[in-house]
Amino acid sequence: MKLYKLTSGTLLEYEDGIFLGPELDWDQLLGREHLPQLLKSESAHWEKITFEKSEELKAEGLLAPMGNQEIWAAGVTYYRSRTARMEESQDSGGADFYDKVYSADRPELFFKATASRVSPPGGIVNIRKDSTWDVPEPELTLLISPSGKIQGYTVGNDMSSRSIEGENPLYLPQAKVYLGCAAIGPCILIQKEALPAETKIRLEIFRDEKLAFAGETALTQLKRKPQELADWLFRGNSFPIGCFMMTGTGVVPDDFTLGKGDKVRIGIDGIGVLENTVQEI
Repeated sequence: MKLYKLTSGTLLEYEDGIFLGPELDWDQLLGREHLPQLLKSESAHWEKITFEKSEELKAEGLLAPMGNQEIWAAGVTYYRSRTARMEESQDSGGADFYDKVYSADRPELFFKATASRVSPPGGIVNIRKDSTWDVPEPELTLLISPSGKIQGYTVGNDMSSRSIEGENPLYLPQAKVYLGCAAIGPCILIQKEALPAETKIRLEIFRDEKLAFAGETALTQLKRKPQELADWLFRGNSFPIGCFMMTGTGVVPDDFTLGKGDKVRIGIDGIGVLENTVQEI
């Protein structure tokens, strides 16, 4: 089932139909276990609507499908990311760190964003004025319950200032955490089952309405299992209202930097497409 947060309500799509419900407390909602059963029970009291009506409501505006959950992220989980990080940090002497973490038992995990720093589908994501090399990172993003179990999946855009991170790995928080540094959506695919390994993740960047970059990867290239990443995050941590985790990127634009007005489009099979426009802060 797919769960959308509308500007004026909640939309649920699953095999029994499409249902329009009221505005929900998303802290309370995503802080619950067994979401599929809960949502099916709740939607029994919602209005059943047509596909055309649901598309109209989505076009009117979607919000990021979250409450006040934190977003965390995993790095160097794809071989392509390992290579790119080593190249960008070569001059700073940090290349070996990325090589070592790729093969280590403990993954690289870092805090990514509070809800106030997250942009909605169709909204603005930012690049920093003090950065000279900026890229979006398309990532499968996990919805994790308070008990540490994966309850769903969404599309994530981990905006990254590669020039800042490449200057010194200790600058990672400044390269990753700032206003408009992340976007998720357009919905949450709620399911217990893992996504198929052949699931594709695609990135397209448009400049002046023309395709400026395109790339794709598949979950077969993800070195660590999603539940493994969730388990590491919950070591010494707790999330009473649940949390999100971006699982890393296998698509890294080289010799390309984002500019004001660019449009970033990220699609993941089975979930949907997240599109945002780039501005500078």
